[in-house]
Amino acid sequence: MQGIQLGLLGVTVVGGAAVLGSYAHGLRTHASPAEALWGGVPRRLRPAYGISMLAAASGFFGFLVHLLLFVEPARVGLPGGYGAYLVLFTLILLPSALWMPLTFRYRARPSAGRWAAVRAALTLAGLGSLGLLAALVLERPAPVTASWIAALIGASLFSIQTAFLDALLWPALYRRPARG
Repeated sequence: MQGIQLGLLGVTVVGGAAVLGSYAHGLRTHASPAEALWGGVPRRLRPAYGISMLAAASGFFGFLVHLLLFVEPARVGLPGGYGAYLVLFTLILLPSALWMPLTFRYRARPSAGRWAAVRAALTLAGLGSLGLLAALVLERPAPVTASWIAALIGASLFSIQTAFLDALLWPALYRRPARG
C-alpha cells in the first residue's frame, strides 16, 4: 500500500471514529433520541430505511477495499489524482460526524440557522457520496474487474442512502419543532 492509500485509510479511520463517536455520544446523552433522529419518517418506512443503512455501510466497505487494494494511485486520472478520494471521503465523513450533534442542538433550540446547518451537513455528505460514485464511474478499469463492480454497487447503495434518503427524504419528512 502506498503513502496516499495509507492517507485514505487514516482519513477513514479517524473520520469513521468521529462518526461512530458522535452517534454513541448522542444516543447515550439524550433522552429518547429516536424521535429526534427519526423525525417524521413514518414507522412503516423505518424497516426499509434500516435495511438501506446496513446496505450503505456494507457498500462503504466495498468501495473502500477497492480503493485501498485494487487501485493504483499513479493511474488515477481524476483532477487531483488519488488525492481526490481523500477529499471525497472527508466531504462524506466530516459532515456525517456533525449531523447528530447538529440535530440535537436544533431540537433543543430550533432556529432557521440550526436547521440550515443540519441540512448542510446532510447535503455535503450526499454530494460527497455522489462525487465518489462519479469518480468510480469515470475511473472504470479496462477490463472491468469484480472489485470495481463491487465498488460501484457499494457506492450506489451508499449514495441512495446519503444523497436521497438522508439529504432529501429525511428533511422533507422531518417534523420540525416549534421555536421556543
